[in-house]
Amino acid sequence: MGDHAQRSGFAGLENGRVIPEPLARTPFAQLDDVPQPMLALLIGALESMATNPEIQRVRRVAWDAMGPISGRRLLDAGCGTGEVARELAEAGADVVALDHSTATVAAAADRHDGSPVRYINGDVAALDFPDASFDGVRCERVLQHVDDPDRAIAELVRVTRPGGRVCVVDTDWESVAVDGLPADLIDAVRAYFTGRWQQHHLGMGRTLRRRLVRAGLRDVIAIPVVCYFTHPSQVGHVLPMFNPTVPPEADVVPPDVRDAWFNAIDHAGDRDEFLAVLTIWVARGCR
Repeated sequence: MGDHAQRSGFAGLENGRVIPEPLARTPFAQLDDVPQPMLALLIGALESMATNPEIQRVRRVAWDAMGPISGRRLLDAGCGTGEVARELAEAGADVVALDHSTATVAAAADRHDGSPVRYINGDVAALDFPDASFDGVRCERVLQHVDDPDRAIAELVRVTRPGGRVCVVDTDWESVAVDGLPADLIDAVRAYFTGRWQQHHLGMGRTLRRRLVRAGLRDVIAIPVVCYFTHPSQVGHVLPMFNPTVPPEADVVPPDVRDAWFNAIDHAGDRDEFLAVLTIWVARGCR
């Protein structure tokens, strides 16, 4: 059974339910290695998340935490499709937008609007910049995907000048709360998701303050931003387990309850009883 479970992506059974085998890496950590249809889906998800009102609310908190923008040299480490980097540039900053994925950097460059942004490939845990290269650094929803988040934070601190600010944003996946759906389905999907993604720093958001303090930053603040969604149409690109367009092979919903889960979501939406909540943390420290 062990060999079959390894090949199928399942670790075994518990109380008659499939136990998923943990993923080696998240899809967002290996964008350049996924098939083209999945890549297009993930790039589209990044863009959809950027327009979501709750994600925009998180970003406004992070923007305020960054402090003065105009006239500064800033690094957006893990820039995705580059929308925040371009907003920073529009506000008067000179911006380097960095991402580990060649495909994502290409997508960001394709969307360039002529503002002072330079798009480059790079590893957040091994930045190719001299010490004190930037007046400020931001890193949004990246640390949950890296093997050694403290090493990445040390790099963000290293390239920030004395007096500059480091702002990190990340998700606490274990904070997800749901109402309006059958409790057994909620429990099954929660157990499956946390089991499949357990090696990927699911509680990263709530650890950010501690990590910045240990990295030697001063005046550290940490702000929880509670994102809430009252209709299924609002949540799919932020919480993938609520998105029926995410293919089954993405393994965010247990296959044996997939149909029942999405039917229950639809019915909750029709009854106006749907609720999903997620906490994303914004943390900032000064070097």
